[in-house]
Amino acid sequence: MSVDHIHWLGHATFRVDDGETAIYFDPWKLPAGAPKADVILITHGHFDHHSADDIAKIEKADTVFVAPPDVASKLASKHVVTAVPGGSYQAGPITVTAVAAYNINKDFHPKSNGWVGYLVTLSNGQRVYHTGDTDVTPELHAVQTDVALIPCGGTYTMTAAEAAAAANVFKPAILIPMHWGDIVGSRDDAEVVAKAFSGKTVIRPAER
Repeated sequence: MSVDHIHWLGHATFRVDDGETAIYFDPWKLPAGAPKADVILITHGHFDHHSADDIAKIEKADTVFVAPPDVASKLASKHVVTAVPGGSYQAGPITVTAVAAYNINKDFHPKSNGWVGYLVTLSNGQRVYHTGDTDVTPELHAVQTDVALIPCGGTYTMTAAEAAAAANVFKPAILIPMHWGDIVGSRDDAEVVAKAFSGKTVIRPAER
């Protein structure tokens, strides 16, 4: 299974190319000349996930946004899908399911905020799950996906060991570690994930 169409742009930011459709997750610190977005998915309202300056770099008149209610209310676009945990939505050409994302033993991302990760089904049927900023939750364990984009930097999210243990339960075919190398976490955390996860781990250099 190829993941060449999945670009890690650092931290929790990804661009997924689905044919001619450019899908962004949590655009932040985007490189110069980043391709324009057809779909932008925002997991929650923290500055390193909802960045108006970065959105402005890639937004088009017809860009579709998907965001939880507190973020959706701040977006000026006419094309906004408000996502709540457990909901499934059509965002332009792709199908999106919102999965609850929250902390278990810390207070940075309360469950009551209604923040989310996203399971996206691409046109070829491949499923890509961006967990958002989360700990290991029952909702995460229940996801069935081909590719999982999972935080491993600890502090605000699950640790590397927790990320690998969770992936060993819900068993994505491919795991791409994120939320390391900026603010928190290092490549060492990504390597811990790779050693502990029984499936295939792809550690990407940040495209910046």
